[in-house]
Amino acid sequence: MRHNVTLIRTLQFLACIAALASLRAADPDWPVNGGRNNIRYSPLTEISPRNVGRLAVAWTYDSHDDFYGSEMQCNPVVADGVLYATTPRLRVVALDAATGREIWSFDPDPHRTMHVRNRGVTLSKDRLFFTYLSYLYALDRKTGRIVRSFGDNGRVDLRQGLGRPADRMTVSATSPGAIFEDLIILGSTVPETLPGSPGDIRAFDVHTGKLRWSFHTIPHPGEFGYDTWPPTAYKISGGANAWSGVVVDAKLEMVFASTGSASFDFYGANRLGDDLFADCILALDARTGKRIWHFQGIHHNVWDYDFPAAPNLITVTRNGRKIDALAQITKTGFVYVFNRRTGEPLFPIGSRKVPPSPVDGEKLAPSEPVALKPPPFVRQGLIEDMLTTRTPEAHAAVLEMFRKVHSGGMFYPPTTEGTVIFPGFDGGGEWGGAAFDPETVLLYVNANEMAWILRLVPRDEKSAYMNHCASCHRPDRRGTPGEFPSLVDVGKRLSRQEIVRTIQQGAGRMPGFAALGAATIDDIADFLITGKDSTGHPEVTAHRDPNWLEYRSDGYNKFLDPDGYPAIAPPWGTLNAIDLNKGEIRWKVPFGEYPELAAKGMRNTGSDNYGGPVVTAGGLVFIGATDFDRKFHAYDKRSGKLLWETTLPAAGNATPAIYEAHGREYVAIACGGGKDKMPSGGKIVAFALPER
Repeated sequence: MRHNVTLIRTLQFLACIAALASLRAADPDWPVNGGRNNIRYSPLTEISPRNVGRLAVAWTYDSHDDFYGSEMQCNPVVADGVLYATTPRLRVVALDAATGREIWSFDPDPHRTMHVRNRGVTLSKDRLFFTYLSYLYALDRKTGRIVRSFGDNGRVDLRQGLGRPADRMTVSATSPGAIFEDLIILGSTVPETLPGSPGDIRAFDVHTGKLRWSFHTIPHPGEFGYDTWPPTAYKISGGANAWSGVVVDAKLEMVFASTGSASFDFYGANRLGDDLFADCILALDARTGKRIWHFQGIHHNVWDYDFPAAPNLITVTRNGRKIDALAQITKTGFVYVFNRRTGEPLFPIGSRKVPPSPVDGEKLAPSEPVALKPPPFVRQGLIEDMLTTRTPEAHAAVLEMFRKVHSGGMFYPPTTEGTVIFPGFDGGGEWGGAAFDPETVLLYVNANEMAWILRLVPRDEKSAYMNHCASCHRPDRRGTPGEFPSLVDVGKRLSRQEIVRTIQQGAGRMPGFAALGAATIDDIADFLITGKDSTGHPEVTAHRDPNWLEYRSDGYNKFLDPDGYPAIAPPWGTLNAIDLNKGEIRWKVPFGEYPELAAKGMRNTGSDNYGGPVVTAGGLVFIGATDFDRKFHAYDKRSGKLLWETTLPAAGNATPAIYEAHGREYVAIACGGGKDKMPSGGKIVAFALPER
């Protein structure tokens, strides 16, 4: 018996060693957005804790596409010595991965002046796929020329095939698709307000662009989940979209996605019910799109607590047995871990009661699921003892504000007086995603610790701007610069035609709003130029608009002190390593700081951070992400010790790529900045050890 146990353990150990050896022998490219299995892991070992201090800039590519407020969130992909990326204005570029020399560039719209958020491209053999506005393009990888045999003269209109008039919808894709055999499978980016567009997950033929299958995330009659929505929701509701991308397991022939909220985010009187498949982890048959299993993280979401990143496909050990698993980070700070094949939770999941909504017409779910293990990687819920003490004046001002709003925990309902949302709308975990190390079984996730204030206000039936724009750009048009730009005097910066086009097509993080119709868009444009509001077209009014809601939010309001710093006590951002075998947080460190506060001795506060980590077999975690100090960091993956950092030309709000070219290891990151009022950039910087 003892001999058998010893033999079994020896075989398990050898299997583990073989698996790690296979990973390390893998292709040293970075051919997929997020790395293989979306775990943001590199098998390369040249750069290590012993020599990372010698890391230096190997090359810099300047796109010259940056301008005030632009961003660059692309995770480059690298194959066969070529790095492919997108610029702030959404040109696609191919660069020599060893030198940064531009090989080719493709511009889908040379006349566009606005930036577009985009997180990268997809490679499939000799083709490259990317999305611009409502179109999925196919390019020749070698030349950058459009593949005219794909779709309609080289592109597919993503608004087609959704069962609604294409010219009244906005559908794009911020995150690139994933390849399974001869399919490109992708989610979408759609408006978070109403009128909305459906968030179907779809598969297109990589050769022809023909739609091969579609999964309705807002179920149609007769489909599973249809009874969790009002009967006509599939015709008029929007959202439930896999905006953060999808991940393919080719061996299991499955595709995994995490979906966003149903529209409107903060008030759901038009969508009473649990709203499947909004806020879900979805496992689909990659060939047919049929549902295999799902898990809904939030029922009838009114807090914008959608899943912020696509799942990580990982391997964990349970009772001495290796299990193909899926890890999902959340804005709330939970990490869910499931058996990838069956959807069985690998850590216990409980529930938390939700207070009833005090707002007319709203009906919340009685409880919400919560992960009981691992512990949350951010604080959940705000009390007075957690408010800032940066200065006595700041504390007093924040305390006064805090006592005027509700703060009843993570699932306290939105109110007209104001409700603290903590973790905030941007998390907790966010779109940069997590990295997973197969060797240590640690999941690395950076997190924001920022409270926001959500306040519902009655809609103004006769004002197109107030009904459709004020939630983001505020009633006074001043916006939230860094998140939503000011529209004061926008008529002096843009022509009327440019304003109309931006409303129709979108820009930055704003999707297009073609569904509003020409009359309403004209009203909004006139108001922005003249300051005179409309008296309301028939399509705007409550009596004729099926999407009419009684309430809107009064904007995306961070809870800040009078000097503009977070209203809570630090840390304001963290980097975490979570053991997914044991369900424990292995280490946690403050992440980011404000240079002006650090100069006064207030260091290691943490800060807002956007963009994700990568982890290497060489023993390192690389991450940019921090908004204000513009740093690029390397941490010891086992201890969390900071080993190296440098200042980037603009904040690296993107996920790095690690690859090998001509036998040399490189770490490349897009430096786009543009968030939280910080300077914008348009460069890609690659680092390497000095050549011998």
